[in-house]
Amino acid sequence: MNILHIDCSPRAESHSRKLSAAIVERLVGMSPGATIHRRDLGADPVPHASADYATALSSPATLANPPEGSLELSEALIQEVEAADVIVIGTPMNNLTVPSNFKAWIDRILRAGRTFKSTPAGKVGLIRDRPVFVGIASGAIFAGDRANQPDFLRPYLSAVLTSIGLKTLQFLPIQATAFLDHDQAIMAREKALAMIDFSVVGVAS
Repeated sequence: MNILHIDCSPRAESHSRKLSAAIVERLVGMSPGATIHRRDLGADPVPHASADYATALSSPATLANPPEGSLELSEALIQEVEAADVIVIGTPMNNLTVPSNFKAWIDRILRAGRTFKSTPAGKVGLIRDRPVFVGIASGAIFAGDRANQPDFLRPYLSAVLTSIGLKTLQFLPIQATAFLDHDQAIMAREKALAMIDFSVVGVAS
């Protein structure tokens, strides 16, 4: 099993990092021979779209003949996704949605003609589906009966990842992190882990 492990929080001891690490640990327990590829967007952010990358994506003609080197980073990130059997993402909810460093990564992997094709009915994904586990940490409450703020993160991620072919998504939230003490944080993490359906993962060494 090849695991792509992505973290987005700039905080080394964040709730989302601890949750994503726990998910990876469970997966490795299922498949001890698993390999892990790390993409730490919190510590090493992907640059936001540069002029040459934006130019390359601006039309079918420029995509067919892009500025030299403009697609290299995009291609490297896409190949990381393609090489993975499972993707684990840890992200905070920032201002109701994904943090900007995560959005920068998304902007590099959504590429017309490479990860999706446009049709009259909308985007059709060109990436093989695989399980994606998304651990979300939010200082407030965005899901359930006590929700007190909108949730644009899960609908957005569902739309963009499905558009490239990643449809087997599981969202695992830890909420109200601003008010959790140490023991409550552990309990919240275990509750999120208990929500995981590992049956979607093909276990292989």
